[in-house]
Amino acid sequence: MILCKLASMRETVLPRFAGIAAGLLAGLLLSGAAFAEGAGEGHAVPGQMGLQRGTTPLAHEMHWFHDVLLLPIITVICLFVLGLLVWVALKFNEKVHPVPSRTTHNSVLEVAWTIIPVLILVVIAIPSFRLLTKQLVLPDADITMKVTGKQWYWTYEYPQDQGGGFSFDSLLKPDADLKPDDIRLLAVDN
Repeated sequence: MILCKLASMRETVLPRFAGIAAGLLAGLLLSGAAFAEGAGEGHAVPGQMGLQRGTTPLAHEMHWFHDVLLLPIITVICLFVLGLLVWVALKFNEKVHPVPSRTTHNSVLEVAWTIIPVLILVVIAIPSFRLLTKQLVLPDADITMKVTGKQWYWTYEYPQDQGGGFSFDSLLKPDADLKPDDIRLLAVDN
């Protein structure tokens, strides 16, 4: 019953679906800057989409990798699969084809659906491996300190050989002590 209704609506649904898909794709591609808007405060803000703004060149490369390479690839793949599902549901149903096809092999199609995903993975892997190797190189530290995360607070210890030899705890501010610009569960007492 549903397939019969889908087949009868084929002429009106496909153009409408194509328009919606094109609009969504255009909106996604044109709104890249809006995804990062308001993401520079060091914490999540209401209505924020995307990653927080990075401060290092490596963080900027990671954001480029995510926003410019991965998101468009994922979007195109999802829209392609959705289009295939709609196409199969509308074209290959019992009303349109009462006798199913006996075709079993298509060598070109089988090679294509093997090679194309491999090429997509290679396109993703090359910048991914470059980023991973850059993350292995740690910059020289100006100071070394030991930071221990406890359940609801942090302990900072400065080593004695670098002019320190002291430690302190950084505790969450109680709700009663929060100022208007403090962020609950992020504001600390020091």
